[in-house]
Amino acid sequence: MGGGFGGLAAANELRENLPQDARITIIDRKDWFMMDLVKLWILNGTREFEISKKPLESITKKGIEFINEEVTKIDPDNKTVRTKYRRFHYDYLIIALGVELAPEQIPGLKENGLVLYELEDVPKIRDMIRQMKSGKIAMAIMGLPYKCPPAPYEAALLIRSILEETGASGSIQIDFYSPTPVTLPAGGPQVSEEILQILKSKKIEFHGNHKTISVEPNKLKFENGETSFDLLIAVPPHKVPTVVVESGFTQGGRFIEVDRTCKTSHDHVYAVGDVNQIMVTDKIAVPKAGIFAEGEGVTVARNIIADIKKEVENAIFDGKGGCFLETGKRTAGYLQVEMFASPAPLTQLQPTSADYFSEKEKFERERLEKWL
Repeated sequence: MGGGFGGLAAANELRENLPQDARITIIDRKDWFMMDLVKLWILNGTREFEISKKPLESITKKGIEFINEEVTKIDPDNKTVRTKYRRFHYDYLIIALGVELAPEQIPGLKENGLVLYELEDVPKIRDMIRQMKSGKIAMAIMGLPYKCPPAPYEAALLIRSILEETGASGSIQIDFYSPTPVTLPAGGPQVSEEILQILKSKKIEFHGNHKTISVEPNKLKFENGETSFDLLIAVPPHKVPTVVVESGFTQGGRFIEVDRTCKTSHDHVYAVGDVNQIMVTDKIAVPKAGIFAEGEGVTVARNIIADIKKEVENAIFDGKGGCFLETGKRTAGYLQVEMFASPAPLTQLQPTSADYFSEKEKFERERLEKWL
C-alpha cells in the first residue's frame, strides 16, 4: 500500500527476486509518482509538475500490478485490504502510506499562510516571492516529526537566491522559526551549527524554541510571543494516515512503532517509510526521509523473499543514507548519515559544491529509471 519510495523500492526488489507466479500489487490513491525534492525545483522555477510526475501505471510493464484506488480498511485478522470498490487478499502486506499533512491543527494557518509541502501551494509561493519588492517572509516548522528534515532550510536558501535574482533581496527579511532549539536535532550539534552558519551567511535569521500555536492575518503566534509577516511559508504538523488509525495499528496519534525489521505486531504485516517510527535512542527516531523509506522497503522485501524461499530471514535496516542540502544557484551540500553508529548516530555535512547538485539530479534520475 503506497507507491512512494518505500513501496516502489520493495515492489521492485520483490519482482526481481521472485518467480512470475508471485503476484505483487501496488495500491495508491494517486496515479503518479514524483519525489518531494522536485517541489523545491518547482519553487525555484526550474521544473514544472506536469513534466516531473511519472505515471505509476508504468510499473505494470515489469509485471507489478497497479491499482489506482484509496485504501479504506486494513483487516490483518482476515488478511484483507479494502478500497472503495473492492477487497484484496494478501499473504504479505507492506504499509507504505507515508504521512498526511495536518494544517488544520494550527488555527488560522489555512487562511493566512502557504504550505511548503502542499503541491498546489508551491507555485503560489514561487509567484509571490518573485513579485515581492520588500517586507518580511516568515518560515515556520509547526510540528514534529516532519518529513525531509533539511527541506525547509533548502527552501529558505533557494528563496534568498531567487530574491537575489529579482534584485529585492536587500529589502526583504527572512526569519525562520522552529520548535526545536537547533536547526536539525537528528543531525546532531555540529551539523546543526553548520546549517545555522549557512543560513546566517545568507541573512536568514533562525529562531529556535518557537512553538507555533496559531496564525492571524500577518501575525504568527507562539507559546512565547508573536511576530509579524508579509508572507508565511509553513511546514504544518504531520499525522498518521487516517486508515492506519481506524484499522487499529496505532493509538494516540503515534506512528507505527517497529524495530529494524519493520515488522508490525501483526503476522506478515510490515510498515516502512514515513508511516513508521524506528527509535535509535530513547529520544531520537530515524528521520522521515525518502532514502530511509527506500532502505526499509528493500529490507522488508528481502525478508519476504527469504520467507517464501524457506531461507533464514536476516535482513535488518542499516540506517545508512544521506540527504542533499540545496543552497541555491545549482549548488548543494551533502548530509551523510549513519543512524545506528555506536555510541551515537553519525552525521557529517559535506561542503557545498556544484557536484553535489549534479548528484541530486542523478539521484532522482536513477531511481525513476530503476523503479518505473
